[in-house]
Amino acid sequence: MKDTRVKVLSNKKISHVYYKMALDAPYIARTAKPGQFVQIRCNDSFEPLLRRPFSVHRVNGNIEILYETVGSGTEILSNKKEGDKINILGPLGNGFTLPRTTNGEPRAIIIAGGIGAAPLVYLAEELTKKKIKTIVLIGAKTKNLILCEKDFKKATPEVYVSTDDGTYGSQGFVSKLFHKILKTTESKFETIVYVCGPHGMLKCIADICQERKFKCQVSLEEKMACGIGVCLGCAVKTKSGTKLACEDGPVFNASELIW
Repeated sequence: MKDTRVKVLSNKKISHVYYKMALDAPYIARTAKPGQFVQIRCNDSFEPLLRRPFSVHRVNGNIEILYETVGSGTEILSNKKEGDKINILGPLGNGFTLPRTTNGEPRAIIIAGGIGAAPLVYLAEELTKKKIKTIVLIGAKTKNLILCEKDFKKATPEVYVSTDDGTYGSQGFVSKLFHKILKTTESKFETIVYVCGPHGMLKCIADICQERKFKCQVSLEEKMACGIGVCLGCAVKTKSGTKLACEDGPVFNASELIW
């Protein structure tokens, strides 16, 4: 973990509410694992006072974050220009555990709901490097909210999309698409599911995985004030007691959580 001031390399608007920012942060790029996050001070002043957490979206010598403008902090961040400096702390938290390839050939299924795609592109790229068969499912409310389809397709040809309103891909929740894919892509190998998105979607996918005895890792979208386990504001109920999303997560085994 390192607290440093870094340069903004680019900050591009990719839809009406989503932005992608590249940061000159080689230390984080070298040390970050898929599923970890960074805490960013959005402004040099005390307004807003607290840092904001962002998943490590991609790593390529430097790092990228993908974010949605939802409040004052991200609104300030969206106005940053190339060459601006911002304070960043990271990498933080525990990320995804990649499957071992020594016992058989595991199959990975990545499921992204909305902005939940943010930590999963880096994961898909790392799984591909390990030559693990990877399937990606992307869900959103409507077509213009689908994120990272092209990025996922660079990592794996098996990318499927669903929208709640049917404006793109299959119609319905991504959990419905998950059921469909499982019927049409039977595998004799172990299946590991990685998912990030809204809480209701996570629980639904976790229930399906429990029924099928799939291993499932979920990345929780919790509010994190400090990011280092001091404020205790991101408590998560688990079968082994209360844990913190920032320090013990944000990635948890779905079977450990009390939903």
